[in-house]
Parts: sequence; structure tokens; C-alpha cells
Amino acid sequence: MKLPFLPEAASALASKVDALLVAVTLMTGIVALAVVVLIIVFALKYRHGADVPRDRAPEPIQRRIRRRMEIAWVAVPLLLFIAVFGWGATLYFDHAAPPADALEIFVVAKQWMWKLQHVTGQREIDELHVPSGIPVKLVMTSQDAIHSYFVPAFRVKQDVLPGRYTVLWFTATRPGEYHLFCAEYCGTDHSRMIGKVVVLEPAAFQRWLEVNNAEPAMATRGESLFRQLGCSGCHGAHAAVRAPPLEGLYGRQVPLKGGRTAIADDRYLRDSILLPHKEIAAGYDPVMPSFAGQISDPELLDLIAYIKSLATKEPPP
Repeated sequence: MKLPFLPEAASALASKVDALLVAVTLMTGIVALAVVVLIIVFALKYRHGADVPRDRAPEPIQRRIRRRMEIAWVAVPLLLFIAVFGWGATLYFDHAAPPADALEIFVVAKQWMWKLQHVTGQREIDELHVPSGIPVKLVMTSQDAIHSYFVPAFRVKQDVLPGRYTVLWFTATRPGEYHLFCAEYCGTDHSRMIGKVVVLEPAAFQRWLEVNNAEPAMATRGESLFRQLGCSGCHGAHAAVRAPPLEGLYGRQVPLKGGRTAIADDRYLRDSILLPHKEIAAGYDPVMPSFAGQISDPELLDLIAYIKSLATKEPPP
């Protein structure tokens, strides 16, 4: 269904959002029209000097009528609002929870461009290639100001914040090229922070990956950086310093000093590298140095990709 003033829906979520928009618009439009019509009818019927009966019913009958009208006036809108809220909440939770097998792509926003990295090593600027029919998960951060990743045809938008990761996911349904905008004012050239999302058939997407496979995978680059920064001196199998093992860490619940726990997700790994004293693993001394200011956001994403690649390995005895 093509709605006026909106680009054609090109994702699995878009048609659901459009259906909710149409339902809310029709419902509010019908109510507004009914109110206007009743105002006009009563204003004409009971205008000054009109020959219409104006006698009132006995007080008990009036009270009963008023009570029924008040109940109907409160109950009907309430039920409608609850139904719309439930519908919208369902879409929100679907949109907020990416599938576990979604294709992961990393996004770094900066004034005034989008830098994108595929797990297999491909890098893009202001352009993103994705397959149709396959869920895609974007893990995003900003190097400077607040930005917002907005693809109108997919009906998705997510703020991109400095100092933290936000997630956006979608399943593109139509091959083609779609506009990408920054929807949050981010400085002088905000209006030029545009790009495009190129949706390809799965086979064509695989060919694109093979043709553009000039760089190592993110995990490979991360492993090289891991050794270059000396991380293996503490987290390696024969390290002289006792530090938490990274094998099997990602996705696991980590006991923290003080009795709390945390899930070892992207946010936890990021903070552990940049703010190591924020959450100290139970049973370990706070000897981890901070790498804030020493590595870039793309390098940080490479390190996290390497640690995530160790998730299926067993920690050393």
C-alpha cells in the first residue's frame, strides 16, 4: 500500500507502521468529523427562534441518560486508546529486539558522514549495501555530536550517541536504492550528511562482498591490534599478570566486584577498554589501563569484534 507523501514501504516493519498510521488517522478523523457534524446539526436545529420542542425529561430520567452518556464517553475512547497502545507497543518491542542471527554491521557517525564496517572487512562511507530478506543489525556510535540514522523507506530511525552504542535493525524487502539521512541537527553541514542504502538480492550481495573483499575481517584486524597494544601480555594463556580470560566471555554474565553482575555485551566490552575501573570483575585487581584517546572508534569496534570471535572458545584451565 502506497501512502501519499511517504516513500514506498521497503522493509518488513514499514508496512506494519503504515497500517498503524492509517488506523489512527482514520479513527481520529472519523471522531473529529462526527464532532463537527453534531456541532453543525445542533447549532442549526436549536438556533434561536427555531420551532423545535425544548421540553426536558423528568430529573430521574435525565440523570440516567447523563450517567449512560458519561460511561460511554469514557469507556469507548479508553478501550480505543488501549487497543492502539497495545498495537504500537507490539511494534515497538519488535523493533527494539533484533533477531539473534541478524547480519551485524557497525556504524560510526561523525560530522558529516557515515562510516560503515562489515564484519567481513568491507568498509563504506555514506553508502550501505545489505541483502534483501535477511535481518540486518546496525551497532552505532558517534565520534562527536548526536546524530540520527534515518531511512524513510524502512520507517526506521535511531539516535546515534557519542560514548555509547545504540542498535537499529531492519529487514529490507525490496531491492533498490533508498535515501539515508541524519535526522538530528549536528552542526553546519547537517543537511549534507546524507547517503543511501543499496538493497541487493542475497546472491548479488554475496558477489558484492567478494568483489570488495580487499581488507581483512574486523576480527582479524582486531586480533592484530590486540597484540600490537600488548593486551595478550595480560589476557593471554601464559600471561604474567592475572586478568580475566576473554575466551567464552561475550554474552556471558560476569560477576562484578561488590556483588553485582553484568552481561558481557558490546557496551560492557567498550567500557572495559575505555573505562576499565567502571565495572571491575570479581576476584581481579583493577590493573587494566584505559585506552581512551589511544584508539579510534573503528579500532575499538575491531577489538570488540575479535573478543566476540572468542565467544565459542573455552577459557584456558
